[in-house]
Amino acid sequence: MPTISVIIITKNEELHISDCIKSVQGVADEVIVVDSMSIDKTVQIAESLGAKVTITSDWQGFGLQKNKALSFAKCDWVLSIDADERLTPELSKEIQSVLSNAPKENGFLITRKSWYCGKLIHHSGWQNDKVLRLFRRGSAVFTDSRVHEKLDMLEQSKLKELSGNMLHYSFADYEEVLDKINRYSTLWATEQLSRGKKSSPAAAVLHGIGAFIKTYLFKLGFLDGFHGLTLAVSNAEGAYYKYIKLWHLGQASQK
Repeated sequence: MPTISVIIITKNEELHISDCIKSVQGVADEVIVVDSMSIDKTVQIAESLGAKVTITSDWQGFGLQKNKALSFAKCDWVLSIDADERLTPELSKEIQSVLSNAPKENGFLITRKSWYCGKLIHHSGWQNDKVLRLFRRGSAVFTDSRVHEKLDMLEQSKLKELSGNMLHYSFADYEEVLDKINRYSTLWATEQLSRGKKSSPAAAVLHGIGAFIKTYLFKLGFLDGFHGLTLAVSNAEGAYYKYIKLWHLGQASQK
């Protein structure tokens, strides 16, 4: 039976990390946690559940941090999971079954079902959310993006879609929504500035309006009720702040 390394990056995830690790224990031969100097009980909880924890202070973005976790993996296959995600028992059994049959594929797509402030979202662009998370070790690396990193296959390889679901508890409340908008927009703007990108107040407003229309109308967010409306608003805020922060950073760099 092929072995599986589960990799997780964390920072102040004491509310999530226990359920996350417990959900993968049925498939994991090792659980690797790379923590960014949490000040809560994340590390203690992870270690109590048998995870191999490495603490780092040189945070350079999500992509590089996940590649650092990947470098510690020793097993045949790697499953990358975020602290606010869970494997369902059905998905765990499917992963074991698929890998036991010596698959030719180097990677597998997993359908993710996401919650927003206590409600499972069925539309708003979150439907059919398929993510590459299970891959043969050595066949893929993460992009070096500070935010919205993804896995890149190192060579052309057919991907297979698993039928089981991964559960994603993305936001517990609106406080988390606002916090993530602030953090991610700053990371995005900083990265874009380093790549020579520019913005303007007008661009920020237009991107915000566009994000709302896309989420609420084109992605059928209105079918998710009030939560769909607030998700569309938060997407608009996120887009606006990304581009207005990029503009501010650009202005500051010229002084």
